[in-house]
Amino acid sequence: MPLLTVGVHWHDYLSDQIESAMASTSQTRASLLAANAAAARERLRQALPATVSHLQQHQADRIADSDIDAYVRLNWLEWHGGGLRLTITGRNVCAQMTPSSV
Repeated sequence: MPLLTVGVHWHDYLSDQIESAMASTSQTRASLLAANAAAARERLRQALPATVSHLQQHQADRIADSDIDAYVRLNWLEWHGGGLRLTITGRNVCAQMTPSSV
């Protein structure tokens, strides 16, 4: 077998290995991003009742700006007339956290 043919096969093998490793790394990165997003969403969900309490007590300054941005992106809070208010979605999230009486 000529040396050039062996080199081409080796190159193809290496290319396949690199491509496979890159795909695996990309999937791992996507999985980590999804896990981080889910953890952030859960943290916000847990904090939502306290956030609502701060809003009701006119203490929005006690809510982190980044959390406000995230709540608005999630459609749990909305800006209304220069203030923040709970959306229907936000109310539903809060309602799901309240134990129901049987």
